[in-house]
Amino acid sequence: MQSELTQKQRRFFSYLEREIIRTGKAPSLRQAATDMGVSHSAISQLIKALEKKGILRRKGRYSRTIHMLNRARETAGIMRWQEVPIVGNIAAGLPLYAQQEWGGSVVVDAAIYRGSNLFALRVTGDSMKDAAILDGDLVICEPRQFAENGEIVVALIHQEEATVKRFFLKETQIELRPENPAFRPVYYNFDQVLIQGKVIGVQRGPEIVERL
Repeated sequence: MQSELTQKQRRFFSYLEREIIRTGKAPSLRQAATDMGVSHSAISQLIKALEKKGILRRKGRYSRTIHMLNRARETAGIMRWQEVPIVGNIAAGLPLYAQQEWGGSVVVDAAIYRGSNLFALRVTGDSMKDAAILDGDLVICEPRQFAENGEIVVALIHQEEATVKRFFLKETQIELRPENPAFRPVYYNFDQVLIQGKVIGVQRGPEIVERL
């Protein structure tokens, strides 16, 4: 693969490879330009050149979601990653995955968390602890506006408050059920709840693990 690249492309590829291994994500254009002593446009051109040669590809809406590819154009195992935005302030009426303000991002394994436009939400409280979702966890969500009975979803209540609960459709209401006997299920009219996504995984920091 390296023989197919120019000297500048090899240098950039090696730099990108080191940064992804070191930090778990690709550097920003600004950081890459600073580290390599070149302009932003030069970095953009290098990325486009490597894409054309099948060395890497960008995925989804977020330009820093990069897959490093091998000669067979398959994802290299240690290089698989996806940067998922963490929902920050919620704008009423907008789907969570359409928010313009993010509260940072989290890097996840793209081989496990498949799909585009994934988003993450930080959990507050322990109402879902029996489903192994703890206070401070990040839930990784697949955007959708429907749910099957029993699925754990992110729901927007009254277009203002996001909550993570287990979904059940009743005859005249929606039940959002916690996974903690200390909390009771809450029932809402159909027009009070907007399903925003299905929870497909949980990311937990070391400070959370220490409390288990």
